[in-house]
Order: sequence, then structure tokens, then C-alpha cells
Amino acid sequence: MALTHNGGTYAVMMTTPQDLEDFAVGFSLDEGVITSSADICSLDVLHVDAGVELRMWLSKPRADCLRGRRRHIAGPTGCGLCGIESIAEAMRPVAVIGHGRQFSAEKIMVAMRSLASRQKLNIETRAVHAAALWNVTSGIVALREDAGRHNALDKLSGALARASIGTSDGIILLTSRVSVEMVQKSAAIGASVMVSVSAPTALAVRMAEAAGITLAAIARTDGFELSTHRAASRMEPGR
Repeated sequence: MALTHNGGTYAVMMTTPQDLEDFAVGFSLDEGVITSSADICSLDVLHVDAGVELRMWLSKPRADCLRGRRRHIAGPTGCGLCGIESIAEAMRPVAVIGHGRQFSAEKIMVAMRSLASRQKLNIETRAVHAAALWNVTSGIVALREDAGRHNALDKLSGALARASIGTSDGIILLTSRVSVEMVQKSAAIGASVMVSVSAPTALAVRMAEAAGITLAAIARTDGFELSTHRAASRMEPGR
């Protein structure tokens, strides 16, 4: 999948070929190429012999900013930092999230239990990750899947932006390991709570702490581990 902005290739990624418009918008947002979906004047999905081109034309202010910042990526499905040329760029500061809604341990478990049945592609293949937004009022608001965990979160970001869905009162749910770039993407989305079935890296925990994000991980049927804002501990429903 080639992502191009104003005629120049920004990245070439391996992705699952679903929800491609969401991926184009979300990746561009999470990379800082655009600040809102309105910065994209046109978006075309072009099928070519060897893959797909996601061709975007940006507004003039964003195009001017992009000329001074060109990142060429050849990205496999498993890495979210391929193509970055400096430590400073890999560890770019993230938005500091303000205080969001509080959730009980029971609500977090309800959210995670609702995830598996909504993963339609994973039910068929047992080979893809999911990223979703859940809130108390509506349950799962949006869910996207991809073989790459970063791509799934980018697709979710794009879906939320295109539908103008707010995230401050919701939880980002993940089926994957939580690495630093997953925290960076969630911060760009604006969610104050992340919950994953797998574990975070130490760097991801530090980044989430700095961003003001509550990070809960290893969320299984018997509870989850809280990794930020307090000494790491195991939380169980009813406690």
C-alpha cells in the first residue's frame, strides 16, 4: 500500500486491504501530516498491478508544511518505526491528554468482553488485530481490523476523524502488545484510557505516563494490570 500526498510517496506499508480510506486519513493524522481530515482535499484509492495507491491531495498550508518533512517508509506489518531516521523523531513529544472520564474495573471488563464477537475478520482468519473505541453509552462505537496492530489503530483513528466522533469519554481497546508508537497514536486520537489484552513495553508505560494516559494491560477474564498513575497492580472486578 503506497500512501502519496500531493504526488509524492510518503510511505509504502503492508496492510490488510479493508477500510483503506480510514487508513489513509488515520495514518496521515497520526504521522502529523495533517491536523484534521478536512486538510485532505481529495482521496482516491487506485488499484495497480502490484498493490494499491492511496492518493491524497492536501490543502496548500499542509502541503507547504510537508515539503520540509518527508519521511520515506518501507514498512512491514510488525513495525511502526521503520523509516525513521533519528531518535528524536522516534521519541517525538505526544499531546498531553486532560482528565477524561473515570471507569470502574467492571466497566473495563465489560468493554473488553465485547471486543471478540465484533472482530469479524479475526473470527474468519484468527490472524488479525483489532483496535476499537468503547464508551459507556454506546458500547463499541467503532472497530477496525488489520494484520498489523499499528494499521488497525491508524484505521480506527481515521474512522473516528471522518465521522467526527469524540474520544475523550471513551476507552481505546487493543488486542496487541502496547509499544511506544501505539501510545503515540492513541495520544493523537485524544483518548485518555487505553486497555489491551497484552503487555506494554517499559518505554510505552513511560510515554503513557507523560501523556496523562491511563494504561491498563493484560486484560483477561480475571482482571487487568494498571500500569500508569499508580504503582503497577492487578485489578479485579469487585475490588
